[in-house]
Amino acid sequence: MTETLDRMADEVDPQQLAEQLLAQAKAQGVDLVGPNGLLNQLTRNVLETALEAEMTEHLGYDKHDVAGRTGGNSRNGTRAKTVLTEIGPVQIEVPRDTDASFDPQIVRKRQRRLSGVDDIVLSLSAKGLTTGEIAAHFDDVYGAKVSKDTISRITDTVVAEMNDWCNRPLDSIYPVIFIDAINVKVRDGQVTNRPVYVVIGVTVAGERDILGLWAGDGGEGAKFWLAVLTEVKNRGVADVCIAVCDGLKGLPEAITTVWERTVVQTCVIHLLRNTFRYASRKYWDEMAKDLRPVYTAPTEAAAKDRFGEFSDKWGQQYPAIIRLWENAWSDPNPRVSGESIFELVWRSFSW
Repeated sequence: MTETLDRMADEVDPQQLAEQLLAQAKAQGVDLVGPNGLLNQLTRNVLETALEAEMTEHLGYDKHDVAGRTGGNSRNGTRAKTVLTEIGPVQIEVPRDTDASFDPQIVRKRQRRLSGVDDIVLSLSAKGLTTGEIAAHFDDVYGAKVSKDTISRITDTVVAEMNDWCNRPLDSIYPVIFIDAINVKVRDGQVTNRPVYVVIGVTVAGERDILGLWAGDGGEGAKFWLAVLTEVKNRGVADVCIAVCDGLKGLPEAITTVWERTVVQTCVIHLLRNTFRYASRKYWDEMAKDLRPVYTAPTEAAAKDRFGEFSDKWGQQYPAIIRLWENAWSDPNPRVSGESIFELVWRSFSW
């Protein structure tokens, strides 16, 4: 089978290569999976071929080349090594050189698992499995022994990278930021719902950037938001033109405490959601159709005209909805007197 893999490796068409491999495996009675299966042999062959290519690059000449007989550094056989892969343990032969200077990159020295295994561990851990459950999973599915300590070390590396990401410096100015909290299930002794505070910024280049994620306790609160936004400011954000948020009580005050002249605007999605709370369900589709021309208008003047039409139709039946939109239309503490939220958005992205 190994000779077959070597010969077929030069084939161009991957589909044809796969069909030939399966046909050859079936003819020889080789299983697809398992310790001696086709996938195991194919993985071993690919890794060993890559390692031989690295050795050739390291020495500067091909295997069996006469240049290796000059007395300098040369190949010195191989050593057996078992690495854990996504299909289970695979035993490979790692080439050696006479002066032991070869440092492979595909499978590094003392490396006992491929990076894909780490991805599986992190995925299972993110789904809430304990270290013992993950170890049992590898034993049952892959026939591989992975200790709880190894699993903990894999997850700990992500924690360090996450901390670096959470503390990275930010831009000094963001024309727009979006802030909200989402409730997620967290395993902490028992599974509970906890809010995760999210801040997304729009850069002056018009690109979105997740500024950070913060796990809170209990329900969403303006006090926690104040601490979050203060941290964002301490990481370098000196000014924010517009902050888009929901109608959480005390949140606008928390925003303006951190950035005094920031315009606070209610998110359109939250505004629509609050609108429907005042209306009968049977009118939701019709009302949503009438509101769409308002928040998708190309100019503020056009938006006001469309809102006037909406007010004429629904104002008498639902005056609370009209007041809701009127209160959200103009910022109570505008950065520039007389400017609406529409003008501020357009001016911010014209930078």
